[in-house]
Amino acid sequence: MKISKNIVYVGVNDHEIDLFEGQYIVPNGMSYNSYAVMDEKTAIMDSVDARFTAEWFGKIDAALEGKSPDYLVVQHMEPDHSGSIARFMENYPEAKLVSSSKAFAMMKNFFGTDFADRRIVVGEGDTLSLGERTLTFIAAPMVHWPEVIMTYDSADKVFFSADAFGKFGALDVEEDWACEARRYYIGIVGKYGMQVQTVLKKAAALDIQMICPLHGPVLSEDLGYYINLYDIWSGYKVEEEGVVIAYTSIYGNTKKAVELLAEKLEQNGCPKVVINDLARCDMFEAVEDAFRYGKLVLATTTYNADIFPFMKTFIEHLTERNFSNRTVALIENGSWAPTAARIMKGMLEKSKNITFAENTVKIMSALNDVSRAQISALAEELCSEPKQNEQPAEEQQPASKKFVCKLCGYIYEGDELPADYVCPLCKRGADAFEEMK
Repeated sequence: MKISKNIVYVGVNDHEIDLFEGQYIVPNGMSYNSYAVMDEKTAIMDSVDARFTAEWFGKIDAALEGKSPDYLVVQHMEPDHSGSIARFMENYPEAKLVSSSKAFAMMKNFFGTDFADRRIVVGEGDTLSLGERTLTFIAAPMVHWPEVIMTYDSADKVFFSADAFGKFGALDVEEDWACEARRYYIGIVGKYGMQVQTVLKKAAALDIQMICPLHGPVLSEDLGYYINLYDIWSGYKVEEEGVVIAYTSIYGNTKKAVELLAEKLEQNGCPKVVINDLARCDMFEAVEDAFRYGKLVLATTTYNADIFPFMKTFIEHLTERNFSNRTVALIENGSWAPTAARIMKGMLEKSKNITFAENTVKIMSALNDVSRAQISALAEELCSEPKQNEQPAEEQQPASKKFVCKLCGYIYEGDELPADYVCPLCKRGADAFEEMK
């Protein structure tokens, strides 16, 4: 598949895989993308999973018509992209390996060698000439590993974006981009929104006509649509107005409450109501929904003086991905001492800009007139216009400062950066940090 006159797709489709990264259901498989950039010299952009090395070599040889590649550019070291590096270096003994310093350290761990005699270390702003075209490298630490680099080909105006703008699904399957790209982004990259925002600012300075990610299709039309979605997702903004109800139910009484709430929401004109039974749905579809819509209802039972396990796992998935800027409502059920609402609220206490609904529903075993009235009140509240923050501006808590490591991109949040602070990623001191504006 030709991407342009000088760029050929040499990636592979994987329909053997059932769980990506051991946890994400991928009913339509995955693609592991690799590209051959051809000029006076030829660079292969990333390798593929080790199970597909032979197929990858066949595609490289066909694209290059038997000529040996000069470089392998490694943008990301996850095994689905780096699994064939060692075999590549054996198969093409004259080729050089181009990557970041952190990537070469990881190669030592993965392969027992960092290819010291055949490597070219690159970082932010470094270039590699292939002849008429030049590749420029962009550091993208923690999007979503610390060694990541991205690459810009100014001749064809192509942005090789590593895992960014990727999606679940093999390339020989037709499906909507946004749904599986959203689930991929929130699940895998979602924690690193600040770092993605930094890369988006770098990309905004480039004339990009095509985006070539490591998973999913090449993007060449209406790039503003994809970039806008990435800005929404990485900024933890509301993508669509609607209410997501995530629940667990043991004997069906909490489920009845959820169904009644959904009915009331629709009667009150809620634009979208999404219900997820956390014991039965794809958990990461539910996580995706929570980040997609503006309001979230959590409904569960008190269980062993805690909350039901599926709900606990769900909230942990949200908080570890920086769930923020949302309205959250709580429904609890308990036969003698319901504490689920308090526990769920406590789990979200460190999340930023969470507004809790004034109405909390308490069910004592089964619905009664009191809890039905609470559900009606909650539905009205969730469908009403949001209240403006009435707190005087001078009384609001100032936002904490952010300091970014100039070497690896790690972000520290706090009022001030301690003088003796050491970056947990690259182990550099406070002098390697600068305040983000």
